[in-house]
Amino acid sequence: MDTSSTTAQCLARLYGEKFGGKPSGRYRIAGKQLRELMGRKRLYPDDIQTLSRELLELGFVLIDMDSFYVILSANSFVNYRRVNAEHLSAMK
Repeated sequence: MDTSSTTAQCLARLYGEKFGGKPSGRYRIAGKQLRELMGRKRLYPDDIQTLSRELLELGFVLIDMDSFYVILSANSFVNYRRVNAEHLSAMK
């Protein structure tokens, strides 16, 4: 199992853990902590892209916020409002 896959599984498990005053759910992780978790001194764009894909396969979304990363359930986005062609046309 490669580093990205192992890290993705760890991050997915953290989603269900109690910490930060919440029983489970979305969370953020510092870039330094993610580098340590992956055993790397630096994370490159392709490392983040691979990790993001691994998390998506597990049902989670990774958002890069420059100095930290956010992990959300992909299901969080299911009930978002949808833009239709009429709304897009009105914006032009």
